[in-house]
Amino acid sequence: MRTPSRFMLQLLSGGIVICAAAMYSAAADAAPQVTLNASKATPRQVEPLTERAVLRDYKSAWTSLTQALASSSLDPLNGLFEATADKWLTDAVKDQQSSGLSRRYLNQNHQVDAVFYSPEGDVIELHDTAEYDLEILDGSKTIHNEHVIVHYVVLMVPGAERWVIRHLQAVPQF
Repeated sequence: MRTPSRFMLQLLSGGIVICAAAMYSAAADAAPQVTLNASKATPRQVEPLTERAVLRDYKSAWTSLTQALASSSLDPLNGLFEATADKWLTDAVKDQQSSGLSRRYLNQNHQVDAVFYSPEGDVIELHDTAEYDLEILDGSKTIHNEHVIVHYVVLMVPGAERWVIRHLQAVPQF
């Protein structure tokens, strides 16, 4: 058995670095852009610390959702969804696994408004106007690509360490 030459090892390690950089770049490009306006939430004002936590966790949830649907795997979800939102997402991933199709959400931009924050602080309702490029893939081949604007009604509740999405539903308008 021949051992690889120094040149081949350098070439391979350089290729690994380039592949890793490309994967990092693709992951960075896939990060959703999320802005949250909590100034009009009623009947209670959203505290600044809560606003930052909801924004952070909502963005993280969309990152996980995007990764789960792109990979047709439940692994990226990390408990960020529960109840009807978890069931919808689990069913969507299982449907993709059985069909061989997958979805990618690219160039995401979410304009989120907090419209209701309960007096007890145990639920917040968000209205998300999401704009993104949706790709449907069959294996690695893109079979559909479109730019979409979708309105989502979202209910988030505080968990042990973070806010989680309990309900996520697309609606025609607000």
